[in-house]
Amino acid sequence: MQKSKILKLLYRKKRIGQKSFAILIDPDKVEKPESCLRLIEMAAENQVDFFFVGGSLVTSDSQAGIIDLIQNNCDIPVILFPGSLMQLNFSADALLFLSLVSGRNPDLLIGQHVQAAPLLKKSALEILPTAYMLIDPGHPTSVSYMSQTAPIPKDKPSLAASTAQAAELLGMKLVYMDAGSGAKENISEEMIHTVSKSLDIPLIIGGGINSIEKAEKAFKAGADLIVIGNGIEKNPNLIIGVSNIVHYWKNSPLNV
Repeated sequence: MQKSKILKLLYRKKRIGQKSFAILIDPDKVEKPESCLRLIEMAAENQVDFFFVGGSLVTSDSQAGIIDLIQNNCDIPVILFPGSLMQLNFSADALLFLSLVSGRNPDLLIGQHVQAAPLLKKSALEILPTAYMLIDPGHPTSVSYMSQTAPIPKDKPSLAASTAQAAELLGMKLVYMDAGSGAKENISEEMIHTVSKSLDIPLIIGGGINSIEKAEKAFKAGADLIVIGNGIEKNPNLIIGVSNIVHYWKNSPLNV
C-alpha cells in the first residue's frame, strides 16, 4: 500500500496557503470514455490537480475505461470517489476512504469499510481517510437518497464544525463537505469559514459550484480543495477560470 504521497501534498499546500482543484467524473454520465478526452486535455493544459472518479450510483461499466484514458493522456492523479464497494478499482492512484459522519447509517460509517479493508490493505492504492459530510442544498439529492441519511442543515454551521472536529479527533485526515451532485445551491461561505477555522486538516468542498465566482468565494472562505462535476459538464471552460484562481493563490497564497 502506498503511503501518503497525495495526503502529504495536500497538507503541505494547506500549510503554505495554496489551493487545489479537482474535476469529478461520474461514469454514469459518460456514454463513452473517449468523450472525456477533450476534458482531460483541458485539465492537463490548465494544471488541474486531481481527477475524482465515482458517484452515488455507478451502473455503467465505463469506470475502468475512464481511469485508463486519464492515465494514458496526462499525469494528473486519479482518486476514487466511491459510492459503494462495487466502485473499487485498483488501477487508480488513491481512494477517498469515506466515512459518512453527517449521518447515522452504520453501513456507511464503518460497515462497508470493514468489508473493503483486507482488499485495500493489499492494494497499491493510497488510502485517504476522509470524513464525508452531506450539507442540505435545499432539495433532495441522489447521495442523500442512496445513503438513507439526512444532511446537516445548511443554516447550522456550528453543527457542521462540531461534526468535523469530532472526525478530526477520531483520526480522519481530510474533511469533505458536499452539497451533492447537481445541487442547486452551494455550501455557504459562512459554513465553509466556520468549519475551516475549526480544523487543522484540509477541507474539501463540493456540490453546486458552477461559476468562477462561487469557486473564488469557497476558496476565500477557507476551502483547501474544491471539487466540480456538473458545472464542468455544462460549461467546460469553467476549468480555465477556476484554474486561474488556483494559480493566483499558488503565486501569492498568503497575500490573497
